Amino acid sequence: MTRIFNSSKFLQPTDGEPIRSVVTESKDAVVVAWYIKPGQEIAPHIHPHGQDTWTILSGKGKYYLDQAGTTKPIFAGDVVVAHNGCVHGVFNHDDEPLVFISVVSPADAGYELVAIETMSLDTSP
Repeated sequence: MTRIFNSSKFLQPTDGEPIRSVVTESKDAVVVAWYIKPGQEIAPHIHPHGQDTWTILSGKGKYYLDQAGTTKPIFAGDVVVAHNGCVHGVFNHDDEPLVFISVVSPADAGYELVAIETMSLDTSP
């Protein structure tokens, strides 16, 4: 069984919705590579039965924190954790791609979109 993966081989830039590219999956976790172009977003959502941990490899974005639309800047080198049921998502407001690895655990954590009440993006750097 393969245990070492080159994440760059899984990145799939697209002009439409960002592509959820599964690197590996087991009952314990799903590892996904994300390539978010400038102006693209992963819509705010929750995993009702698990955690989503992102490791930001390059770029930056505005990370959704709650249903009110509050965001916080995230940058290359950050590890961002959305615990069970926490709203999260990201908007790439920069002119460079945002690239990160997501680990959802357990694999059957579920996925539910969340309607944002207001779209007031944090303007801090």
